[in-house]
Amino acid sequence: MSEQRVVRQRGLWYEELEPDVRYVHAPGRTITEADNVLFTTLTMNTQALHLDAAWSDAQPPFNARLVNSMFTLSTLVGLSVAQLTQGTTVGNLGFSDIAFPKPMSHGDTLYAETVVTEKRESQSRPGEGIVTFVHTGRNQHGDVVATATRKAMMRKRPSGEENR
Repeated sequence: MSEQRVVRQRGLWYEELEPDVRYVHAPGRTITEADNVLFTTLTMNTQALHLDAAWSDAQPPFNARLVNSMFTLSTLVGLSVAQLTQGTTVGNLGFSDIAFPKPMSHGDTLYAETVVTEKRESQSRPGEGIVTFVHTGRNQHGDVVATATRKAMMRKRPSGEENR
């Protein structure tokens, strides 16, 4: 009997990340009222727009509570982890060009996709490289609700590590 091959779920090594490829992440994430209230209170964001239904319902133009945009951003990046960076990232180096063209409401579903726009080997850290990810989040109607550019330090494939 031969030894069974083992495949572990992981993100992609630096060498596997391809510029100008659109990585579509699944599944999406439906945002609930409980998610929004928990995140908002955990982060000490007392903005009534996220917590006070009576007040928010009276505020144009949305007349409803909105999902905390920092929760939207965190979830957008989180949706990419299993496919791109699980166990293969050293850490985030920074975020830029963050935008929220449309708000999310309780019950909306966030879908994410990512394009690698740039990558280069690290000059100071052998075995690692810097990758620029552009994340786009869409709601269930296909409307863009969030965009963000992220730079991350990514691990190169360890010697002896087999291909997927």
